[in-house]
This record gives sequence, C-alpha cells and structure tokens, in this order.
Amino acid sequence: MPSDVEIARQSQPKPITEVAATLGLEPEDLLMFGPDVAKVELDALERPRSRPAPSRLILVSAITPTPAGEGKTTTTIGLGQAMAKLGESVCLALREPSLGPCMGVKGGATGGGRSQIVPAGRINLHFTGDFHAITSANNLLAAMIDNHVFRGNELDIDSRDVIWRRVLDMNDRSLRNVVLGLGGRTQGVPREGGFDITAASEVMAMLCLSDGFDDLRTRLERTLVAYTPGGDPVTARELKAAGAMLALLRDAVLPNLVQTLEGVPAFVHGGPFANIAHGCNSVIATRMAMHGADWAITEAGFGFDLGAEKFFDIKCRTAGLRTAAVVLVATVRALKMHGGVEVKALGTPDAEAVGRGLPNLEKHLENIAAFGQTAVVALNRFTGDTEEEIAVVRAECERLGVPFAVAEHHEKGGDGAVDLARLVVEHAAADPAPPRFLYELEDPVEEKIRKVAAAMYGADGVTFTRQAEHDLQDLARLGFGRLPICVAKTQSSLSDDPKLRGRPRGFDVTVRRIQVNAGAGFLVVLTGEMMRMPGLPRVPLAESLDVVDGKIVGLG
Repeated sequence: MPSDVEIARQSQPKPITEVAATLGLEPEDLLMFGPDVAKVELDALERPRSRPAPSRLILVSAITPTPAGEGKTTTTIGLGQAMAKLGESVCLALREPSLGPCMGVKGGATGGGRSQIVPAGRINLHFTGDFHAITSANNLLAAMIDNHVFRGNELDIDSRDVIWRRVLDMNDRSLRNVVLGLGGRTQGVPREGGFDITAASEVMAMLCLSDGFDDLRTRLERTLVAYTPGGDPVTARELKAAGAMLALLRDAVLPNLVQTLEGVPAFVHGGPFANIAHGCNSVIATRMAMHGADWAITEAGFGFDLGAEKFFDIKCRTAGLRTAAVVLVATVRALKMHGGVEVKALGTPDAEAVGRGLPNLEKHLENIAAFGQTAVVALNRFTGDTEEEIAVVRAECERLGVPFAVAEHHEKGGDGAVDLARLVVEHAAADPAPPRFLYELEDPVEEKIRKVAAAMYGADGVTFTRQAEHDLQDLARLGFGRLPICVAKTQSSLSDDPKLRGRPRGFDVTVRRIQVNAGAGFLVVLTGEMMRMPGLPRVPLAESLDVVDGKIVGLG
C-alpha cells in the first residue's frame, strides 16, 4: 500500500467552496486560506438550518492507548466517509494537531491511509495560524503581568505568586521551570516562571469552550493570573489585557473547514490535549458541523477515561450538547499489549493474549454506560490481525450485548467502514437524552475527584498531597468550588501509573496540585507525575522531517 503522503498527493480535493456548499455555506461566509482551506465566519450559525432533519452527534473515543496505536482519528474519518457512502449528510469536527507531538513521538494527526483529512502537511504544521495566535495572546498577558510589576506594581502583585505561565507549541522540557528578569535593573523583576505547551494552555481551553466573541471576552477578563501578598486574586481584567488578547484571537475563533480524501467536510479547530487539558475540539466547530449536516462526528482524545469523560462532564455540560451514540475504537494489537505482550512481539498471533486484554475494553464500555450512552465497538483492523484474534473480540461484544464491526478504513477508505456506519445509523438515538454526569457542580471538589476516579478509573480511593490540601483550602476561600474538574492523568493506564496496563485494581489516585482555570471555567487536577510541558524522546520524529522538491516529507 502506498504511504500516507503518496496517497494524499494522488488525491484530487474539491475546491473548498464546493465542500462548503454541501453545508449550506455561501462564499461570503468563508475566509479563504488557498483553494482547499477556509475559515467560516460565525454569522453562518445565525441562519436557520438548511437541513430538514435534526442533526445527531456521534462521539468517537477509544480504549486505553498503547504505543501500538489505536487509530481513533483515522476511524473517525473513515466512519464519516462510510456514512457519506450510505448517502447520509455528514460532517466531521476534529482537533488541530500540535507541533509538539508532530515533532516528538506521535507524528502527524490527520488520519492515515485512505482515511485522511487534507491538506495533511499544512494541517499538521502551521495550518491557519490558530496555535500561533493562542500562543501570542497567552504570552501577551504574561508580558503585561511582568511589565506591570516592573512599572510600579499598582495592583500589588506578589511576584512570588504569579500563576500565569508562558507557552510554546513545542515539546521542550528545558523550559518547564525558568528564572525570568535576569540581567540588571532595566531587564525586569527577577522571579521564577516557566512554560507549558500551547495545547495545555488556558487560552486554548477558553477558545475551545467559548460560543463566540462576547463569551470569549468574558472568559479572558475573568482569567486568574496572580495573587497579592494577602492572597487576593488578580485577573486579566484588572491588567486591561482582554481586549488586546481578543484582537489577537479574532481569526483563531473562526473554525477551519477542510475535507477528507473522499470530499467529506471536516471542521478542524482547537487542539487541547486530553491528558493535561479537556481534549475536545471547539464548541463552535461542533455546532457548525451540526448546523450544516444531519450527522456530526467528533472525537475525544486518548482513552474514554480522559477525553470522553471531559467531553461529557465539561463540554456537554457547558454547551448543552447531546450525543446519539459513542463509537469505541479498539485494536487487536492494543488488546494484546493490555494482555501482557510486549511491542516487539505484537506481530505474533496470540488470541489468548487478546482475551487477557479484554477487561480494558469491558471497563471502557462500563464507562460509556455510566453516562447513559449507547456504545458501538469498532475494531480497527491491522494487516497482521488473524480471524481467530478478531473472533475473540467479537465474542466478547456479543456476550456484553454491544454492537460490533470490523473496520478496514485505513486500507479501503469509506468502503472499509460501511458495516460500522450501518451499525451507527441503526443504533444511534433518534432523540438523544442529555448525558448523566458523574458529579454535580454543588459537590465538594474532593467528592468530584473521588467520583471520577472511582467511576472512570476503577480507583479504590484518592490521596491528596499536602500541597493539594492547601489548594483545596484556597479554592474554598476564593469561591471556585462549583467549577467542574479537568483531571490531568497519564493516558497509558486507567490508573495514574503509566506502567499498569489492562484493567488495574486495588489502587489509589494521588492528587498533587489543583489549579484554577477561571477563564476556561474548570479546575485542573494534576495527578501522578503529569506535566504540562512534554519533552522530546531520544530520537524525535523531527529528525526525519525534510523538504524534497518543495514537498514536506517524513511527517507521520
């Protein structure tokens, strides 16, 4: 089979104006970025829907990811293409890739094989500049904080208690903790600081959860940036930074419209990580997809315990969204790893190991049921998967009474996922009920964390460090206790220990910090050893990137 890059180059994408027309969008709705990429003005959401049927939203998630790869984005794209093959009106709503993973371990994030979004190279790198705008807005606020302190500090900001960090869209462990303002009296006030990756920034979360410019302005203004020596909060409103930040974000708020290899429209907008942020594309893009098509398909990052939990408890709660069904992606290779097989042995058929890994699949199905959602299992088939191994997964799904389909969209495009698409159409709720949330906003913060840890991870309990207990006291004092929680946890395990595969039991989750994201409207709960700035691996994928004959090679 040709490489992803070769397949993408052989494709003949439609003009983006033609793709937009299938969603009822007019040329004046579009801000063009060449013939195959456009941003869509928000006014398009104010017009009545052109479709007679109400739109239904499908969420795609996955079992606990492994280095073997589950292909969640590829499955989302393949499912959309398959639904179009069935004559359905469909639009995708996906996250934008971050440069950090593209240059680090993960590589590109635009699907693969014959289930890709295009132009893949542009989407994976600078795209329409959204990440750069978010980085600039974040760092403008950081610069205004330090300038305010340097220029007399009228707000009495405690330079030892500035909580707003700078960001960069790159994996760079050397910037996690830095000292700022060195070089003498004219260079600033020395203090400790650091960098997070842009995808984990609060500005990214605010943009993704906002419903327009006015809402985003409100979120920017209430952003908590520092404390006074007496412990009083200081916000971006007091620094008069929100207007300029919104100006930098003006175009970034507009969702980006592209297409799949088979011409299915796809909004690609926003890119928060699911292990250290809320892991969902923007509310605006999701609504735009639902506004223009009868079916909108979106995804939530990493395993269901991370992105999908936050999709329901944060995004759906905030935006009032309802899903008609959840597609859970699994692979034989990942199940073998959860069954104890090492990466180097995954090519060897081992149906027994697949069976040993099934508890991980079962736990994620239980998690879907906890939200009152309908599940469909998609087995993303790899070339080396045997019929005996696949039969083990099929039998388990039959035992659990869950619809199951083998999908071969990577090799065959939409044609390879038609069986899956038929199951989704058959089992999706015609009139979706609101999801059951895992906790109430009135619950104490500790109780919210315990409920998520027990229901999603299977934890016996939660342990709070001394710093976390101090954070809880501050939350109560400042009145932030009613916010939803966003748990930052390893994606490699249902627990907070990345080494525990399968379905761990008999463990506690350790909470070491709780941070207020007042603008985004949630509390970030840091567990285990999670950090908000990743590092590059020993051999980063950046080493393989190049430009040959004017074309980018080695990405993904």
